[in-house]
Amino acid sequence: MAMIDSAYSYYLNTYGSSSVSRYDTHKKSELRNTYNRIVKLNKESPLYKISSSGDAKRFAIDIKENARSIQNIVSSLSEGEDGLESNFQKKIAVSSDESLVSAEYIGDGSESENTDSFSIEVKHLATPQVNYGNYLENNTLDVKPGSYSFDLNTVSNSYEFQFNVNNDDTNRSVLSKLAKLINGAGIGLNAKIVMDDRDMSALKIESLQTGLEEGNDALFSIYPGTENSSIQAMDTLGIDNTVSKASNSAFLLNGTEHSSLSNTFSINNAFEVTLRGACDQGNAVIIGFKTNADAIADNVEKLVDSYNNIIQTAHNYSATQTESHKLYHDISNVAYHFYNEFASMGLGITDDGYIRVDRDTLTDSVTDEDSSTLFYTLNSFKDSLKEKANQASLNPMAYVNKIVIAYKNPGHNFTAPYVTSIYSGMMLDQYC
Repeated sequence: MAMIDSAYSYYLNTYGSSSVSRYDTHKKSELRNTYNRIVKLNKESPLYKISSSGDAKRFAIDIKENARSIQNIVSSLSEGEDGLESNFQKKIAVSSDESLVSAEYIGDGSESENTDSFSIEVKHLATPQVNYGNYLENNTLDVKPGSYSFDLNTVSNSYEFQFNVNNDDTNRSVLSKLAKLINGAGIGLNAKIVMDDRDMSALKIESLQTGLEEGNDALFSIYPGTENSSIQAMDTLGIDNTVSKASNSAFLLNGTEHSSLSNTFSINNAFEVTLRGACDQGNAVIIGFKTNADAIADNVEKLVDSYNNIIQTAHNYSATQTESHKLYHDISNVAYHFYNEFASMGLGITDDGYIRVDRDTLTDSVTDEDSSTLFYTLNSFKDSLKEKANQASLNPMAYVNKIVIAYKNPGHNFTAPYVTSIYSGMMLDQYC
């Protein structure tokens, strides 16, 4: 289990906060096609072992996630129906002041023209609930040794927590235990120890959620257990003290007042807006679209960045995973195939396989009257890159060091659809 845990820990720490896009959802037909490709891939796959030493698990996860990024970006650039050029003319939202309001275009191009721009004046942000405990001396113990409990109620659930105080504990170590207890429960609260200018410590508990729905008084509340000892411990710790209630955001959208539980929300299913700071009264932020030339250049840069990231992954593991050169060659050969065409549009390929973008040359090229060849090249590169990403996603273990144990008898074997899905290789043989 330790090996699985280390893989999951790496995934959560590295990619756990990644946002999920609408391109991560799939139709039944797409899932069936993926399954059929996995079955075909494994039909003649040899039996092999992956050594538990090294960083095979991290490499496989990095390949999968970088391939997913490429697939999503390519999907977002493949929705145009008006020719090759429209694929790279995907709209990109722009804010007149990113420090106050940022925006991302999430539409599909079917919105009415009255959503092309709008104004937002932020009156105040949505805030979380914050509880502050009492400040206690770090190296003394104000809670008697023993067992204690408290109840923590959220809007939807109730939880009971128990903790022990030992003879060798201090106030600081007790607060640390409580912070780990609350954070480890995964109930949407963040607990941390804070210090004042007297070098005394207290426990701060803050909700990840912001805003309050009508009819709710608090996002969470804390009560001591029914024992007198738990009540006295709560009086000493003070973590049931709410110093700041959650509040909704307030803003003017095109002059009309609105509120939201969160600082991030969508408008007309076309924009995802994030409020970042309050505006001066009367000074609204304008949200609109970038020009076609800038949007095309930005979209090309997104595609190039996704390519460069997987090339970087291959380089990062070249010292420990010698098979990573296969990943480098598979991906970089896609770019080298367009070497001459790229050079004329401001995309230069370095000796180590990266693509460098000359923004000025690229912008001039996409606005040229004879740009049809350029868009044909970009779309061919996009499609070829997606195909290689699909292959890497289906079988990342093709690029990981492994020991072949036996080859299957060609034409006389059973299908084994899940061989590459050991994720591929998370279940590692520690004795290999």
